[in-house]
Amino acid sequence: MASRRLRVALIAGASAAVVAAGLLTATVAQAATACRVTYAVTNQWQGGFGASVTINNLGDPVDGWRLAWSYSAGQAVTQMWNATYTQAGSQVTATNVGYNGSLPTNGSATFGFNGTSNATNPAPSAFTLNGVACTGEPGTTPTSSGNTPGPGTTTQAPPPPPPPPPPPAGSCGSGSFNAEVTGSGTYVARNGTRQVYSGGNYLQAMQAAVDSLTAGRSSKQSVVVRSSGSISAGSRLSLASNTILDVCGTINVTGSGTGDMAPVYARGASNIDVRYLRLTGVPRYGIFMRDVNNLTLGQIDMRLSSGLGVRIDNHGTSNRANKVRNIRIDNVFVSGSSSHAVETYGVDGITIGTVTARNVGESGLLLNDTVNATVGTVDAQNAGAGTGYAAFRMANRNGRIGSSYPVNIRVGNVIASGGGRGIFCVSESGGAVVDRFTISNTGNNSVLLENCHNVTLAGQSGTITGGGEVRIAARTEFAASSNNTFQNMTVSGTNIRLSPCGTNNVIRNVTRVNSTLTWC
Repeated sequence: MASRRLRVALIAGASAAVVAAGLLTATVAQAATACRVTYAVTNQWQGGFGASVTINNLGDPVDGWRLAWSYSAGQAVTQMWNATYTQAGSQVTATNVGYNGSLPTNGSATFGFNGTSNATNPAPSAFTLNGVACTGEPGTTPTSSGNTPGPGTTTQAPPPPPPPPPPPAGSCGSGSFNAEVTGSGTYVARNGTRQVYSGGNYLQAMQAAVDSLTAGRSSKQSVVVRSSGSISAGSRLSLASNTILDVCGTINVTGSGTGDMAPVYARGASNIDVRYLRLTGVPRYGIFMRDVNNLTLGQIDMRLSSGLGVRIDNHGTSNRANKVRNIRIDNVFVSGSSSHAVETYGVDGITIGTVTARNVGESGLLLNDTVNATVGTVDAQNAGAGTGYAAFRMANRNGRIGSSYPVNIRVGNVIASGGGRGIFCVSESGGAVVDRFTISNTGNNSVLLENCHNVTLAGQSGTITGGGEVRIAARTEFAASSNNTFQNMTVSGTNIRLSPCGTNNVIRNVTRVNSTLTWC
C-alpha cells in the first residue's frame, strides 16, 4: 500500500497519509471543527491507482461535509464511490452522499475512488473539511479493554471496502486486438493478415497466437480466442509480460496433470490481463500465476470436476519476503473444484470484487501470507464440506506486517452456507475486518479464530444460524489469540466460546438466541 503520514509537516515513509486537525472555529457553522483524514493508495497499476479516504470527526457534529485537497503530480479522479466529486485542475472536492453526511463527534465516513497518475503518485499534503484546514493533532479514539463481555466503550467500526475497478468495457473480444484464434475442429490463428497456425490442436493455435505478439514488447498486446476446444491437464498456455487474453469460447481440460500445469499460466512476468475466461473439466489449476506482478483477472467462470481454480503466489523466488504486487480480481465463479476456488500466497496489494464458490472441496477464498487486501464479497455454498477449510480463510501469517497486525485486510461481505467453516483465521494471521457476514449451517465452526490477532467481526453486522460454535482458540506453539472483537452480530442455535483466554479479546453488542456464551 503506497501511503504516507501527514501532520503539520510531512513525515516521510509512514504507512498511511494522515492529516490531523486541531480545534478550529468555522465561521459559517460557528462550531468547533477537528478532524483526522486518512488517505491510502490501495492499488496501483500503470497509469492509474485506487485510493481510500477516511474522515474522522474529532470536533462538534457535522451535518453535511465537503473534503478538499490538491494533487501535485497531475493525478485525476475518474470514478468515486460513497461520495460525489468535482475536480478543477489539481483541486478535488468530495461531497457526502445522502446516507453518510452526518458525522457525530468521533464518527467517520469513508469513500474510495479510482484515478489516473503519471510517473509518480504522491499523496496530497493537506486537506480541508468544510473549508477549514486540518492542521493539528488527532484526538484519541476510546477503546474497550480486557476480555470482558458486554457493551464496552464503542469504537467507530472500520469502513466497508470500496468496490473493485469496473470490469473491461464491452463484451469478450470487442474492440481492437493483435492476434485471434477462430475455427472449430480446425483452428486458425492470425496476427493481422499473417496466419501463424492452422490445424487441429487447440492449444497450439492459442500458443501460436500468443507467441506471434511482439517479442520483448514494452506495452500490452492482446489475443482473442473465439473458439472452444479441449486441452490436456498436463499442458499449459503460457503468457509473457504485457499480454491481454480474452477467451470467448470455452477451454475444456481433460486427462491428468501434475506440478504447476494450468490452461492459463505465467511465471516471472508482469502486466498480464486475463479479461475473460470460461473453463470446464479437470485442470490441475485453472489459472496459475507465479511471481507475476501487475495482474488483472476480469470475468472468470470455471465449472470444474477437480483441481484448484485460481492460484497466485510468489514461490518461484528464493526470498519469500519479495511478494508479488498489484493484483486485481474482478469476478470469479468456481464450482466443483476439489481444492480452493481462489488461493493467494505471498501477495502485497490485491483488490478482489467477488468470489463465488459452489461445492468446492476446500476454501472459497484462501489468503496466505498476503497483506493489503481489499475484498468485496465471498459467496460460498458447501465449501470444504467435511474439512476444516472455510468459505473465507486466512492462514500463514496473513495480514501480518513485520511483527504487528495493523488493519490491512478488509472484507465487505462473507456469505457461507453449509460446507466446512464459515470464517477461519489461523497460524498467526490477523489485521482484518469483515464488515458483514451471513453464515448458516456449517458442518464445522461457524467462526474460528486460532492464534489470530486484531480481527474484527463484524464491522457492521453479522448473522450466524446453526452450525458449529463460534470460537476464539489457540494452539500452544503460537502466542494466544489477542485483540480480537466479536460485535454487531446475532448468533442463533450455536454457542460462543473463548478458550484459552488470550488478551484483550472483546465481545459486545451480540444478540444470542438458544446460544450460550463462555468467555473469560
